[in-house]
Amino acid sequence: MDTVLYDGHCRICVGGAKALLRWVPPGRVQLRSFREPGALEPFPQVSTEQCERAMQYVRADGRVFQGAEAIVQALRHRLLGKLAMAYYVPGLRQLVDALYAWVAKRRFQIAGRECPDGACALHGRK
Repeated sequence: MDTVLYDGHCRICVGGAKALLRWVPPGRVQLRSFREPGALEPFPQVSTEQCERAMQYVRADGRVFQGAEAIVQALRHRLLGKLAMAYYVPGLRQLVDALYAWVAKRRFQIAGRECPDGACALHGRK
């Protein structure tokens, strides 16, 4: 089964991951917050730093896709996924990736944090 690794302390990420799950065929994808203890252990090819920057889509065969491309890959088995393949059009991909990176970097400023353990002030502090 494929896995979506998302930030469970980010309201945008939680909402996006749940919406994505509704669009993929049932039983094809599981959601995991990378912030949960041990969540990354089955995925040695994915680092916490990668997860901090973007959603990760890990296929059952181990291939990893990040950010906007992760969304495209998750949707690839649906009609919407065929349309999402437009992402690979030169120029469009760069634009979409830049927009995704901009939002991802500012996700806590845009939507706030969702931190059940009260440690939100510590996450991402520079």
